Amino acid sequence: MRRDLVRAGGPPAAGPVLSRVTEFFRGRLVATRTEERCAVAQEDVRTPGRQEAAPGLELRLLRAVQASAPPAVALPAARVLDRAGDHAAVWVLAAGVGACVDRPRRAEWVRAGAVVLVAHAASVVLKRVARRRRPAHQAVLVHVRTASRWSFPSSHATSTTAAAVAMAPLLGTRATALAPLVMAWSRMLLGVHYPSDVLAGSLLGGAVAVLLRRRRPDR
Repeated sequence: MRRDLVRAGGPPAAGPVLSRVTEFFRGRLVATRTEERCAVAQEDVRTPGRQEAAPGLELRLLRAVQASAPPAVALPAARVLDRAGDHAAVWVLAAGVGACVDRPRRAEWVRAGAVVLVAHAASVVLKRVARRRRPAHQAVLVHVRTASRWSFPSSHATSTTAAAVAMAPLLGTRATALAPLVMAWSRMLLGVHYPSDVLAGSLLGGAVAVLLRRRRPDR
């Protein structure tokens, strides 16, 4: 009798009910994910808008730098500098090689490498504080990917200037003077920094190097 009632339209089986519940929660999950993606998309749209409100002078300077150099020659060189300057690797490597080759001045080379690392760390901390986004303007061409979305100050400019100041007594000012300028130019050419980013990075790197040099213990 009970079997007949069920077959005739009695209480629904557990299978259809479970499938309906599953469909309901699956629909809610899809809707939630869609809302999250829309929120992310809206944030991505708003971000360039904030950058378009950046000082016009900075945008004009950035565009002038990108238009001033021939891409076929300048961009490959700028990309090489981009990879070499990541995490101050090229300058730490230079200090390590100098410490191995120039044994009489090994301590100076080690100290120069430490100065570069301290300056680079300081720039990373300041980036987290300032939280200025990298250029995102229609007129700015971005040619490389970056590990961080924050741009102020430029860590490449910071570590390069710190290395130039710290290694000047070891290599000579003629060999190190152009390095900060070339690195700053390459960061703007690649479209990943505003002029104020590289200027602040250069000032920070130079200040850290000078400060640590003055605190150097006397022999």
